[in-house]
Amino acid sequence: MRLVGKVGVIGAVAAATMLAAGCGGSSDNKASSTTTTTAAATSTTTAAATTAASKGRECTAEDITVDGGFGTAPTIKLPADCDPPKELITKDLVVGSGPEAKAGDKLSTNYTLITWSNQKKLDSSFDRGKPLPLTLGAGQVIKGWDQGLVGIQEGSRRLLIIPPALGYGDHPPSGMKPGETLVFVTDAVKVGS
Repeated sequence: MRLVGKVGVIGAVAAATMLAAGCGGSSDNKASSTTTTTAAATSTTTAAATTAASKGRECTAEDITVDGGFGTAPTIKLPADCDPPKELITKDLVVGSGPEAKAGDKLSTNYTLITWSNQKKLDSSFDRGKPLPLTLGAGQVIKGWDQGLVGIQEGSRRLLIIPPALGYGDHPPSGMKPGETLVFVTDAVKVGS
């Protein structure tokens, strides 16, 4: 539905531009030239801004600071000197001794989520005092969880840095920007039935 709206707006702008150009007589070429130049300048400016925004390297798990131990709500700090990773990154911060989770297993987790772009906590089961139950690999959660929690042992705390393609992509839930990189700290409270 959004696409139809955008096409309608673009069509209206194009029609207005063509109508104005039709009324201008000999200045038609000048107006067209100005529009093309402006579009090219905007494209160049956008590309330059994107390049300038890069920090020159992708962050790793070691760049992220997590305070707090298993069972307590973590505090997560992201660095300002590197870019969000483009691939899924996992790191066990605390290694448990219980069973290891595999696809198809029941898993109960506590978690805290912060968004990369603004480093704000968006959600936390710790705050609700109730772990999230799921079946790993069953598509009940985002792909970054289904992939990133495989192998976690009961009693472990794992850092997950999830790129947009394995998170919510361009269609995030309310309160999150499209294309957001997600950072979770997850505690595997229970693995298995």
